[in-house]
Amino acid sequence: MAKENISKATRFIHRDYSWLDFNYRVLQEAKDPNVPLMERVKFLAIYSSNLDEFFRVRVANHRNLLQVGKKTIKQLDYDPETVLLKIQKIVSEQAVEFGEIFQHQIVPELKRHDIHLVQREELSQEQEAFVDTYFQENLLPFVQPVLLVKDKIRPFLNNKALYLAILMKDKENASTQEQYGIIKIPSDHLPRFIELPTRKPGHELIMLDEIVRHSVMWLFPGYQIINTYSIKLTRDGELYIDDEYQGDLVKKIKNSLLKRDVGPASRLVFDKTIPSQFLQYLMNVLGVEKLGLFPEGRFHNNFDFFKFPSFGMDHLKDQPLPPMDYQPLANAESIFEPIRANDHLIHVPYHKYEPVIKFFEHAAKDPNVTHIKIIQYRVAPNSRIMEALINAVKSGKQVYAFIEVKARFDEEANLRWGEQLEKAGIVVRYSFPGLKVHSKLALVRRLEPDGPQLYSYLSTGNFHEVTARIYSDQGLFTSDKRITSEVARIFSFLETVKLPSEEFKHLLVGQFNLRKTLIQLIDFEIAEAGAGRAASIVLKINSLQDEEMIEKLYEASQAGVKIELNIRGICSLIAGKKSLSENIKAFSIVDRFLEHSRIFLFHHGGQEKMYLASADWMERNLSFRIETAFPIYDRVLMAEIKDILAIQRSDNVKARSLNYQHINEYLLNDSDLAIRSQHETYFYLKRKYEELHPKE
Repeated sequence: MAKENISKATRFIHRDYSWLDFNYRVLQEAKDPNVPLMERVKFLAIYSSNLDEFFRVRVANHRNLLQVGKKTIKQLDYDPETVLLKIQKIVSEQAVEFGEIFQHQIVPELKRHDIHLVQREELSQEQEAFVDTYFQENLLPFVQPVLLVKDKIRPFLNNKALYLAILMKDKENASTQEQYGIIKIPSDHLPRFIELPTRKPGHELIMLDEIVRHSVMWLFPGYQIINTYSIKLTRDGELYIDDEYQGDLVKKIKNSLLKRDVGPASRLVFDKTIPSQFLQYLMNVLGVEKLGLFPEGRFHNNFDFFKFPSFGMDHLKDQPLPPMDYQPLANAESIFEPIRANDHLIHVPYHKYEPVIKFFEHAAKDPNVTHIKIIQYRVAPNSRIMEALINAVKSGKQVYAFIEVKARFDEEANLRWGEQLEKAGIVVRYSFPGLKVHSKLALVRRLEPDGPQLYSYLSTGNFHEVTARIYSDQGLFTSDKRITSEVARIFSFLETVKLPSEEFKHLLVGQFNLRKTLIQLIDFEIAEAGAGRAASIVLKINSLQDEEMIEKLYEASQAGVKIELNIRGICSLIAGKKSLSENIKAFSIVDRFLEHSRIFLFHHGGQEKMYLASADWMERNLSFRIETAFPIYDRVLMAEIKDILAIQRSDNVKARSLNYQHINEYLLNDSDLAIRSQHETYFYLKRKYEELHPKE
């Protein structure tokens, strides 16, 4: 077996190991007794959902590399088998902890609040009758028992679906060998948690799995059921679209979507009590290799915990933090007047998303608006923004939408929206081959007494009304010509695919000046530190993996630049290591809202430069995407963002260390107060609002 590149391993943490560290931070939330009970249940679901996608994309990719042969593997700087073995070890260890958290923390806490999870062996006579009736009336149309016959019947297991693997014997011929069967648990059609008639105060729930276990004897008449074991198969979810510049890319994506859920197996999750002979049989039948085996407990598909009933017990959930109006834009008769006067910045989900929606709705109705342009990466199922664009076309406006149909796992939804917009008369442009467009931009052209005026909205997050309630992002409304003219230049490039005639001087744009300018900004700090002057960099991003940028940060650290990294997810940089990165402090915050904003702050000789961005510091973002980082020129807005960064820096409740010797340890500080940065940010913005609008 080849070994990982040792010199590289001393300078970089493999992105997938770091991602598993991130997902463990999610699991930490599930086991934190200070987190409300129903939120802990939700974090079990988030952890499981994250892991499913990880196996569908990242693990599937490593398995594919392993299968292409030694010649290709030699060209890599790592060994896929080594990575897969380590992933298997880490995930298996986390699965044990997941089970411990659920069985020994969550279940007892649920009982304490009179919510009881009942197994089939514990059913009363009344409950057995209920279960029998439920099975006959609800389950029978969906369950399809399959008797497995070696070399004759090879069942196809749906991606991420639940199944029971059944061990049984022929009742009439007890001397025959054990036989195997399989049944799908139809949790995609029926609730996973079913309330039983109760024998005691409170609520008693049974999982759908247990109802199927209880009723399996009716599905295999003539057989003695020895035992049942839950299994789940995860399939490769990558589309593998050729990126040549010929052919219809949209058609290729549509064709690939049809194949996504029938991709090769990347993981078999199974009940660890299953006999080894039965497991080997399933491996052969399902085409699963040893590296794809992941033993767990009795239940799988734990993302169904998203739908765990709370029975109206709101005291077991997070305290409400209702989003606030962003007052300067909330009541404006025309949203463009206050934007013409000043730049405006909203912080979601602390602020309502309504100003963004109004930006499009007002543009659709305003007789002076002539053009509306937007980039859509992920779209809400019922989007008022999309409806506004359709209404704008009906009002005679020119509307252009660039829709990125390669947004992973949102391809189908984006194609549907694209077709709907095209039918309405909107000019729709789809993805470029080999390049994703990830910028979050919108532009409006309005005729005004002094001539045409451009208005722009630039954001760190998608135009998505649903995720705006749970993702922490910033969005800038501006009419500043330095910015709006360059936003218009990006849209011209997307529409014509002709390179801009002028360089970008204010925006940092992927494929043009983003990487180059970031390196120049770091080099400036290195030079300042070398001259004995103050030099610092603060980065708040979701992921840091790009090796060139990490090496540049190491260089800055060694030159004496003070660097602070606030990274939610992947961090391949080794922070806090002597002679390599001792001037780099790194931490991560995982809490009720998903930290999603990207903020770059450079001291720059005291003339601070700040950018908000759509881009993480991943190779894919900096090299293979159209991304946009936009400057904050308004010093009041910059001070506000710096205050929020300082609040996050002081977090001693939800912040974890990313320094290499203390990965995921909770950070403590000298404060006597418990500082939970997301709550502090909410009340910081609330105080600012109340200062501007005191109660009478």
